[in-house]
Amino acid sequence: MRRTGGTVALSMIIALVSCGEPTPPPAGDGSGTAGSGATDVAPSTGTVPATDTGVQTSAASSGGADSSGSGEESTGEPPTEGEPGVVRFAAFGDTGEGNEAQQMVANAAEVVCADRGCDFALLLGDNFYDEGVTSAMDQQFIDKFEVVYEGLDMPFYVVLGNHDYGTLANDWDRGNYQVEYSNYSDKWVLPHFWYTFSSDSGATQFFAFDTARMMWNHDVDDQRSWLGQEITASTAYWKVAIAHHPFISNGEHGNAGNYEGIPGLPIVSGVEIRDFVEDIVCGQAQVYISGHDHNRQMFDPVCGTYFFVSGASAKTSPFVHRDSNPTEWEDDTREGFLWVQIQGTELTAAFYDLDGNLDHEIVANL
Repeated sequence: MRRTGGTVALSMIIALVSCGEPTPPPAGDGSGTAGSGATDVAPSTGTVPATDTGVQTSAASSGGADSSGSGEESTGEPPTEGEPGVVRFAAFGDTGEGNEAQQMVANAAEVVCADRGCDFALLLGDNFYDEGVTSAMDQQFIDKFEVVYEGLDMPFYVVLGNHDYGTLANDWDRGNYQVEYSNYSDKWVLPHFWYTFSSDSGATQFFAFDTARMMWNHDVDDQRSWLGQEITASTAYWKVAIAHHPFISNGEHGNAGNYEGIPGLPIVSGVEIRDFVEDIVCGQAQVYISGHDHNRQMFDPVCGTYFFVSGASAKTSPFVHRDSNPTEWEDDTREGFLWVQIQGTELTAAFYDLDGNLDHEIVANL
């Protein structure tokens, strides 16, 4: 398979919510060096909705809530040769164990990122098992994040999963603490429960949202309004959605709307997530990356979108093929992670295992 190596410089643009004055991080300097290809994070011209934990703010430049959040304006056309349109990143899901497997996956990612380049990483939820954190100073931030990923010196863009919200997955304060932790770590980036960030060229834009809250029909209308507005206004050529729960999955949880094989109970079935993705993500974002099921899945395109599940970054769970979705590739036996490169009109997606072996790679053109 074709491999592309090296690293690139990339300034990420992000919409910020202020939760207090930042203090020095407890571990790591987040400088984005050490051969990772990562660079600094800069404020965007956009804003994000106010939360129940913080005050709505805009960054250094003025802008309205309908700003796309990108630095330079993109035309929506593929980048031409010579433009800084390359984005490379690793995606880890369901990491919050602090176990040997999580550390091995992190070590494997260090090697892959040094070889092929990584500008940043995604953390796809269930960041702290089993019940999230109890404060922004919880020791789990050190033991299960800072120490484990010390060798990956780059920003980690975070979304929250059901386990991040406590025993019943509805203790909203526990999610607030993970947002607050962004003030104490140069590596951890979670400015809000939903937010967007872009490559400096504007050619690729990422949309992070909170499916765990949707399971309880919490903030669904706010997220619908926000994402519908942002994704419509975006002029990025590539649009990438990131969240915890999958739209389709052959794992134990199954497809949204039929999670656990219980379609009639909304707080279990994920019907709000199904409708949200069908209405706003399908055909508008070219890529959707999630976790939740503890395996690795790469699907044939559905509803105009490529779907990936990368939920085996600390443990595995078996396939039950509850909904029998056709896959390009899947594995439930080995922990690992997803590596992605977006360059021009081309998407490269590769799954690696915890020993750094390349399991499967695809190259697709938009």
